[in-house]
Amino acid sequence: MFENLTQKLTAVFTRLGNKGRLTEVDVDEAMREIRLALLEADVNFKVVRELVTSIREKAVGTDALKGVSPGQQVVKIVHDELVELLGSGEPSLQPNPAPPSVAMLIGLQGSGKTTTAAKLALYLRRQGQRSLLVAADLRRPAAVEQLISLGRQLDVPFYREEKAGPSDGVRVAANGVKRAKELNIPWVIVDTGGRLAIDDELMGELEEMKKRLEPAETLLVVDAMTGQDAINAAGEFHRRVGLTGLILSKLDGDARGGAALTAHRVTGVPVKFAGVGEKPDALELFHPDRMASRILGMGDVLTLVEKAQEQIVEEEALAFERKLRRAEFDLDDFLGQLRQIQRMGPLSSLLEMLPQAMRGRLSTADIDERRVKRLEAIISSMTGEERRRPDLTNGSRRRRIALGSGVTVADVNQLLNQFRQMQKMMRQMASGKRGGPMGLGLPKL
Repeated sequence: MFENLTQKLTAVFTRLGNKGRLTEVDVDEAMREIRLALLEADVNFKVVRELVTSIREKAVGTDALKGVSPGQQVVKIVHDELVELLGSGEPSLQPNPAPPSVAMLIGLQGSGKTTTAAKLALYLRRQGQRSLLVAADLRRPAAVEQLISLGRQLDVPFYREEKAGPSDGVRVAANGVKRAKELNIPWVIVDTGGRLAIDDELMGELEEMKKRLEPAETLLVVDAMTGQDAINAAGEFHRRVGLTGLILSKLDGDARGGAALTAHRVTGVPVKFAGVGEKPDALELFHPDRMASRILGMGDVLTLVEKAQEQIVEEEALAFERKLRRAEFDLDDFLGQLRQIQRMGPLSSLLEMLPQAMRGRLSTADIDERRVKRLEAIISSMTGEERRRPDLTNGSRRRRIALGSGVTVADVNQLLNQFRQMQKMMRQMASGKRGGPMGLGLPKL
């Protein structure tokens, strides 16, 4: 989402890099470019003016510290200002003293509330907490069925009422909370119907629902693709209902990102989560400092490590390390590594967490999801013996593998040849010899 903004800001900082001291002329030129970059990213113009003024005051006269260029110091200033803009503090859900705690999801139509409710239920389960999904969106066709389908898919309990009408949302939500208390479930996630902030009748329904439920969290789901209109509506929701936090959905989209940058400043409430994909596990805690680092091209290695830790089993990692040390790495191991990477999320999303300098070394082909699928198909078409001993794969076997995986024999040959090169490099590493490629990439098809 922030790719264009990141590129423009990086270009500004690069031009400042060779200066021993920043003059007012240098800073004015840089601030003008930063202002344009932020406005093009659909950031609220008042917020841009305040942000640029603050950066300029801190940057003028900045001396070059030993080993640190003025450009790097300006990056630090901009980073700190972005963190303040995005909201300080650690995101978390605040439960009620006595369970069940209610998380009420509200927002405009089409903002992704129902999907986000399921994602939040999965997040809570991974934190060791049970939750009950309550289908209180009774106006959108199939909304109840969608929530039930997601609940069954994730094995999360849900509450619905068969004969409830469009105006029964408050009653259904209240009954859902009662049911959670009976089942001793600590969290209730209420999926409400979408509504416009100017619809007085429907906003009144939300006010009544909040009064009845006394939720621990009233979370507005904001579609990051809709820009400043969504943020302006968020201010009205906060005025009428009283929000405790925001969830930015569709942050993996190709919009300019202005909504994400100004959501906290305009509403005054923290962004707690960000939806970064369609899958149920594509919900991340929103860390302002990490997001600022991504925007400035410094990557988000901490989140990348956390994703890896969620997917990698320690015993499997130790076993794989032993195989590498003994140069016993085979195609089964390679397939296992591919699948672990896929479980971490889309490769394009993982790439955004790498620093800009590392991303520049990767071509578009290096992150082609289709190539990963082809590699997986080729290896899956092999027998167990062929995976363990690729040298057994003669011409007839290669034709069979190509036919089974829907690729050409040349593709199979390319994978096997590059895999042999990887094995050779690993043997050299295991024996302490130098040489070979500097890093392991995906075999190219």
